[in-house]
Amino acid sequence: MRTLLAPISSLLAGVALLLLGHGLLNTLLTLRGVAEGYSTGMVGLLMSGYFAGFLIGTWLAPSLIRRVGHIRTFAFYAGVATVVVLLHVLIVNPWVWLALRLLYGVALVTLYMVIESWLNAQVSGEKRGQVFALYMAVNLGALAAAQQLLSLDSPMAFTLFALSSMLICAALMPITLTRQAQPVQPEMPPTDLLQLARIAPLPLMGAGISGFSLGGFWGLAPVYASQVGFDAAGVGLLMSVTILGGAVLQWPIGIFSDKHERRVVMLWVVAIAALLALVIAPLTASPLLLGLMFIWGGLAFSIYSIAVAQMVDQLHPDEILSGSSGLLLANGFGAALGPVVAGGLMHLAGPIALPLFFAVSLGVLALYSFWRPRRVMDLVTEPPGHFTPMLRTSPTVMELMPDAPEGVAQEPANEEELDDMAIPEPEQRTGS
Repeated sequence: MRTLLAPISSLLAGVALLLLGHGLLNTLLTLRGVAEGYSTGMVGLLMSGYFAGFLIGTWLAPSLIRRVGHIRTFAFYAGVATVVVLLHVLIVNPWVWLALRLLYGVALVTLYMVIESWLNAQVSGEKRGQVFALYMAVNLGALAAAQQLLSLDSPMAFTLFALSSMLICAALMPITLTRQAQPVQPEMPPTDLLQLARIAPLPLMGAGISGFSLGGFWGLAPVYASQVGFDAAGVGLLMSVTILGGAVLQWPIGIFSDKHERRVVMLWVVAIAALLALVIAPLTASPLLLGLMFIWGGLAFSIYSIAVAQMVDQLHPDEILSGSSGLLLANGFGAALGPVVAGGLMHLAGPIALPLFFAVSLGVLALYSFWRPRRVMDLVTEPPGHFTPMLRTSPTVMELMPDAPEGVAQEPANEEELDDMAIPEPEQRTGS
């Protein structure tokens, strides 16, 4: 383990500090916005602004990393994110916040991309799965721990904004002091969503609806928690419990999905999550609600991972990174739309609207999974794809996946290699 951690310890420390600050800020802004009198619709729009910036940054980041390098890019955008966090508390205006959230989304996805591309360059093929699992554990652990920082002071005070800013700035220290050589940012393969929709429509829809529902969770769950009776510490507890459910329950769900037909597993996961959301809807603050949110989080956080695993089953190895980027794009669009819809519904119907929003969106995916017949022959047979617990971060994280091919950016050396890599035309395949 020491030989595994030594080359990447600074990167893991950097992402842990970054996500402690980021996880605190996301919930803090929601609580502060409600305290300032913003409508739930406006709060949802603010969260959507962040996800929209995330998508924009996905296209902007690679060229900057290639031009100035990983460390300078990280330092620049960590500085941007630090300033943006403090501007939220200095200029309390919803439309200014919307612009700040857009800029913050661009900054954060770039910071993710720097760390993830650097991690990928440090890891050999046989250790990729271990590093990927460790990286995701650090992500989820930091996000869950960040929610407990809310109890340190009131959202109306300057303290929590300053703490978030300091944590994000502190992420600079292990990154800029590392002795590891900076990698070269590879070209990402092009993404063809139409082709992906023909080959693997269920994974694509699963990724989109996962982003749609979890975007509503990240944006509006703190509002929901405060409206059903939790104080600031209770809001942090509900968020932590749900995230921990996603971290803990993904593993048994993943093992089950590796041994059974993934379409059927997807159907059961989303159907149970939708029914659980209906049970949650009438509840108020209580230990029962926390327990149900733990289970719901485990199910909801698994959907994107199941979608990625099923996509791996249905694509040729050299199509996996492109397909993964397509799922990430669909998930990002869903996440940008979800908070707006959930916020508007909560503005009209109150806190009960959020679990009903979960129930309807996941119910639609369950119906689609049930309705669409399985008409695909999995193309990866030895070995099949594996379920990997994951979060939507940046496209670069897909290169760390155990099933992703290495050296995707390299050109084939000769015509014989091109012949070996030849694949059937997309029209010869049908998707599930």
